[in-house]
Amino acid sequence: MTTPVTTPAPAATAPGAVKSAPRLRRVKEHRPGRPRRSKLLTVLTSLVVLYTVVPLIWLVVNATKTQSGLASSNGLWFADDFALWDNIRDTFTYGDGIFTRWLLNTLLYVVLGAGGATLLAVLGGYALAKFDFPGKRGVFATVIGAVAVPGTALAVPTFLMFSKMGLTDTPWAVILPSLVSPFGLYLMWVFASEAIPTELLEAARMDGAGEARTFFTVALPLLAPGIVTVLLFTTVATWNNYFLPLIMLKDPDWYPLTLGLSAWNSQAETVGGEVIFNLVITGSLLTILPLVVAFLFLQKYWQSGLAAGSVKE
Repeated sequence: MTTPVTTPAPAATAPGAVKSAPRLRRVKEHRPGRPRRSKLLTVLTSLVVLYTVVPLIWLVVNATKTQSGLASSNGLWFADDFALWDNIRDTFTYGDGIFTRWLLNTLLYVVLGAGGATLLAVLGGYALAKFDFPGKRGVFATVIGAVAVPGTALAVPTFLMFSKMGLTDTPWAVILPSLVSPFGLYLMWVFASEAIPTELLEAARMDGAGEARTFFTVALPLLAPGIVTVLLFTTVATWNNYFLPLIMLKDPDWYPLTLGLSAWNSQAETVGGEVIFNLVITGSLLTILPLVVAFLFLQKYWQSGLAAGSVKE
């Protein structure tokens, strides 16, 4: 004998009351692979872009003006006369072509200083990442401490040491300190630890390859993105170096571009000095062009070097 199932009667509602279904908050669907939009992040990014682009626009616009045009026109718009090519010619010919000498000096400091710093960082980072030896933790602590110390704090001790050695007012006073890059060494250390599988090195050694051959044929190609990243950092640091040449060099023939343009800019403050702000601005534009070209051509390797290790296998 079955018992009938009864359905409970609905609760009585007050007369005139309207029964409404509860509203459910609609959740915005997020499609996989489509990044979420953030208004705050967009605003902050736009401010950073303006902070970066506006000085470049000002530099490009004012490099087209004469000395009189700089004072009679808006800083963010062109003057009536277009004098970019004349300014470039005058920049290279002013002072018996001293700008060309400063450009060659800067290239010398970058090739020997930044190139040497990159080479030492690659060798040191690979050794610290793939070899065990006594005192490795002490080396790690020293490298981290060196990264935290600003370069200006070491400028005066470096000057005193180089003065005792008779190296001041020579190119070696700029090149030798540039060879030391604690941040580059630390970056290559971390990159080599993740980019080079230890099993791959052991397989090469079992096949009879020596340490030098293993490094150049197996490890070095894998380190290419990290090498480019360190090279860009050291190149920019050496190219824009100002304080170290300022205290080390007295002879204008050994000035880099940063110190030479500062000397041109200071002429307006001296009695009888020639005001050449148009050449200073044009020289500054010519100074940053090699760095822009280097970043554009090496962007692919630089981005892959910064993103290395972000994907978990």
